[in-house]
Amino acid sequence: MTDFQIDWERQQRTGIPEAVLCASKSVSQIEAILRVAADAGRRLLFTRLEPAVFGALDPDCRGRLDYDPVSGTAWCGPAIMEADLKLGVGIVAAGTSDLPVAAEAARTLAFLGFHAPVIVDVGVAGLWRLICRLDEIRAHRVVVAVAGMEGALFSVLAGLIDAPVIAVPASVGYGVSAGGMAALHSALASCAPGVLTVNIDNGFGAAMAVFRILSRHGASA
Repeated sequence: MTDFQIDWERQQRTGIPEAVLCASKSVSQIEAILRVAADAGRRLLFTRLEPAVFGALDPDCRGRLDYDPVSGTAWCGPAIMEADLKLGVGIVAAGTSDLPVAAEAARTLAFLGFHAPVIVDVGVAGLWRLICRLDEIRAHRVVVAVAGMEGALFSVLAGLIDAPVIAVPASVGYGVSAGGMAALHSALASCAPGVLTVNIDNGFGAAMAVFRILSRHGASA
């Protein structure tokens, strides 16, 4: 008897597929879930899969996974061919320290069938870096912005582009940055109208929000 139930009908019911949060799960639990998915011939996304935990998996299980250590994401089943990935979303990260969260969003979107290029190191401490990439950023229908510290990027970016901005506060910084709380408060209190906000470090949640927006209203191929 298993101690888990995979919600294979979630995509039919809600439009978004099942995903497995690996944090706090044992190696044996992750292996069991993976084998059920593989035996059923189903694609399945795994998030927050730490490198040490991935390394502890049975070699056969590791071989079934497309794993990325930066984002801590993996999936089983065939990847969507790059030529078949849809366009429409861009990801902007204030600094390289925010890259793991941005990569989680990008990998989740790749699993869902979207190409999401990541523009890194455009924080507002050097505003020229952001200004230089604005034309590139404006080409996207939805933009995910990842920032820690004081989270100023969210308001500045949303005041410069017409695409929806989904803010992802990152737990980057120290002192009063408080593990992402300062950036979260900045996102929620943004003076730029229409900034949407997900939880701290929740690149996965931002990607799912993008997927809902673009899937419902159509995305360019």
